[in-house]
Amino acid sequence: MEVGIVARKGSERAASLAATLRDVVVDADESVWLDEETAAALDAGDDARPVGAFDDCDLVVAVGGDGTFLFVARNAGDTPIVGVNLGEVGFLNAVQPGDAATALRAEIRAFRNGGLDVREAPRLAASAGDWTSTPAANEVVVQGERRGPGGGIDYEVRVDGSRYAGGHADGVLVATPTGSTAYNLSERGPLVHPEVGGLVVNEMVADEGMPPLVVDADATVTVAVENDAGATVVSDGRDTESLDGPVEVTVERAAPPIRIAGPPSDFFEALGKLS
Repeated sequence: MEVGIVARKGSERAASLAATLRDVVVDADESVWLDEETAAALDAGDDARPVGAFDDCDLVVAVGGDGTFLFVARNAGDTPIVGVNLGEVGFLNAVQPGDAATALRAEIRAFRNGGLDVREAPRLAASAGDWTSTPAANEVVVQGERRGPGGGIDYEVRVDGSRYAGGHADGVLVATPTGSTAYNLSERGPLVHPEVGGLVVNEMVADEGMPPLVVDADATVTVAVENDAGATVVSDGRDTESLDGPVEVTVERAAPPIRIAGPPSDFFEALGKLS
């Protein structure tokens, strides 16, 4: 079994726990991989691998907050991920630090006994012409070059070909249930339980907008931007692409989904930490 471990960058606590988990894997006579920065923090260069190679692992352990989990998810393909929560909320990281070694041993046993118990969370991708975005775990945003007065986009939103809304807004956000608790929430969008198969369509500061809408997880959302200035498409707040206008951006579910191993998080307990 190949087990990858990624610790939150710059965190001594995360590095220390990663060292403990590395010992758990070694003691179980399994192979351990560390991403390059975690390996440097532990002075374990022989175990270092580029994080992009972790899609060849059987399991990856993300030690940190939800940001660390999403960093792993962006790079590890469909490899199952166990999240150890060193953050404040923990929608994705269900394992508490004191339980991490026990949880990892349980996952190793499960793998040896025939397979891991894995849950899936959707990813989204935007496309326009020959361009396709980096898959997003939280949200895809179609917006103007800048927000606020004098900025934004003139747009029309269609869901599976049917017009839903249009006008002028700072942008349009399409979020997964995972992302409903992130940027979508700050834009007054609804919370969506992770077991609900749906996507959120949320207009951002629209002049005359419709309420946020939850659509089927397999729906195709199209944002047609009329401005000659075009649109900026942002995936998970990190990857940005500027498109010439007018342009039609399609947002829909992408493969593979995020695969989550280990015990499930308590969604409502995590929600309580937001207040």
